[in-house]
Amino acid sequence: MGTGLEAVSVLLADDNPHMREIVSVLLSNYGIKQIRAVHDGAQALSMLRAWQPDLAIVDFKMDPVDGVEFTRQVRNAPESRNPYLPIIMMTGHSGRSRVYEARDAGVTEFVVKPVNARTLLDRIMAVIYRPRPFVRTNTYFGPDRRRRADPNFSGPFRRISDEGDGHGLALGLDDSLSDAGRDILI
Repeated sequence: MGTGLEAVSVLLADDNPHMREIVSVLLSNYGIKQIRAVHDGAQALSMLRAWQPDLAIVDFKMDPVDGVEFTRQVRNAPESRNPYLPIIMMTGHSGRSRVYEARDAGVTEFVVKPVNARTLLDRIMAVIYRPRPFVRTNTYFGPDRRRRADPNFSGPFRRISDEGDGHGLALGLDDSLSDAGRDILI
């Protein structure tokens, strides 16, 4: 498969050895040759001290350091060598609260297990070829959560919860997030 990803390096963190193997095979099939797989976020953080991959794919739930904490550390720790590292969260937990937690930690993309080969490739292509700009506020650092410009935006307020009339709402998630068959864009 000619994806143009031959030079991309990937750090994969998942506590399930079978999932690491499946995703590693998919990555290899996409032409990715540099793959380093570890079994939790702590090992992944340790690996980032010595190696700088182009992309990280992490599971949501791992011990002792899960994918959300891994993401927070990459984005916000003073010793982080690459706070702009694209991070794809991969999880079987697709409930709204989990998606928001991952998004608010600074995850770049989200993939629901069982992993669909096309969806994973689409997310990888998005973070490599169409990266979103990063945003820094007092409470958040990570990729801009807005996926499109709203032509009706007329002021500094982007959300209904902001003071203002609610015009220019950011692209949101609907109520069907728990449907694991849906592609989830954060």
